[in-house]
Amino acid sequence: MARIIRVLLVSACFIFTVCRVNCEPVNLSTLVTVQNVPFEQCTKIFNIDAENLFYLTIAGINANRFQIDEIQSKTGYILFNAVNKEFLASVVKLDSKNSLLRVTPANNVYYFQPGIVLNLFKYIELNGSVKPVVLPVK
Repeated sequence: MARIIRVLLVSACFIFTVCRVNCEPVNLSTLVTVQNVPFEQCTKIFNIDAENLFYLTIAGINANRFQIDEIQSKTGYILFNAVNKEFLASVVKLDSKNSLLRVTPANNVYYFQPGIVLNLFKYIELNGSVKPVVLPVK
């Protein structure tokens, strides 16, 4: 019995050590340092319908204090400026429950701060579970 407990304790310590090394949060300096960002990091699929994702994207851009230049709701894209660089956020409907958000630089130069895209995705993840409420007009 003592042997089994020792084996379980050793394996639990090993798992926690490996998880701690691989699961540490991203350092703040890596989010604000200009670097090459892979295209895969600029796209994400959400379990939100396309219309709500479009509105959440607008809200996320405003919450991050980026300047919106142009909104096209029919095609689902938003042009905005962040840190003196222009970005294009486009929402693509995959099915009735899922949609894709792609945030890419307008000039196709993927040398920018990754925090711009990651903060927008984080805002949508945090606020996506809240259902929008229609307020009555008085």
